[in-house]
Amino acid sequence: MATFISDSPESTQKFGAKYAKSLKKGDVVLLGGEMGAGKTVFVKGVARGLGVEAEVLSPTYAYMNDYDGILYHFDCYRLKSGEQAEGLGLCDYFYADAICIIEWAENIVEVLPSNCKKVNIQKRGERERKIIYE
Repeated sequence: MATFISDSPESTQKFGAKYAKSLKKGDVVLLGGEMGAGKTVFVKGVARGLGVEAEVLSPTYAYMNDYDGILYHFDCYRLKSGEQAEGLGLCDYFYADAICIIEWAENIVEVLPSNCKKVNIQKRGERERKIIYE
């Protein structure tokens, strides 16, 4: 595990773009952090680092946003089980030839692949974040 200290949303986004360079097709990243920690800001950076030009938005109500088949961004906050994720067809994407980033993955832990990477964002003040990653 490694740590990065971000002092602003812009810094978090830049770090996300740099982190994207460590990812390869098929990687599944579990993105943790409380509401307002900057998870979507981080994903915006990852998307930029992967060459995605579309605007990245939180998929809270859609469960998953597809960015050109390059990046799948999930928000499982409203799911109660892996069975629900399977029923919605979300699990199929975990094995696609793209990168998956999953917020609130603890809600569907029983259906996650075994080789997931982890990133956790911790609030340390109004703008500062501690990002722990592997």
